[in-house]
Amino acid sequence: MDCLFCKILAGEIPADIIYESDTAVAFRDINPQAPTHVLVIPRRHIATINDIEPGDTAIVGSLYLAAQEIAAAEGIAEDGYRAVMNCNEGAGQSVFHIHLHVLGGRPLLWPPG
Repeated sequence: MDCLFCKILAGEIPADIIYESDTAVAFRDINPQAPTHVLVIPRRHIATINDIEPGDTAIVGSLYLAAQEIAAAEGIAEDGYRAVMNCNEGAGQSVFHIHLHVLGGRPLLWPPG
C-alpha cells in the first residue's frame, strides 16, 4: 500500500507526533492552516468516510476523543477549535486515509472554504 499516513505509522516517514493511543495517532500538519493544525488518524487504514463500517465506530470515536485531549493540551479548547474530516477529492481530501483536522488558535470563519 502506498499510503502516506500508513508510512508515518510504520515509522518510514518522520512526523511531529504529539499524541498516541491504541487506536489513533496525531501529528502536526506540515502545511498548517491555523496556529494549531493537527491531524488525527486511526492506526487502521480506512480510505474515506465512505469506507467506514459499523464495526469502526469505536475507532472513529477515538479520533474525536483524541481531538478533545489535543485541544486541551494545545490551549485551544476554551476559545474554540474546529474538528473536520473531508471525504474524497472534491471536498479536499488529498490523503486517502481518514484523518480529522484539529484547527484552532485563531478565529475560524463560517462557512469554510
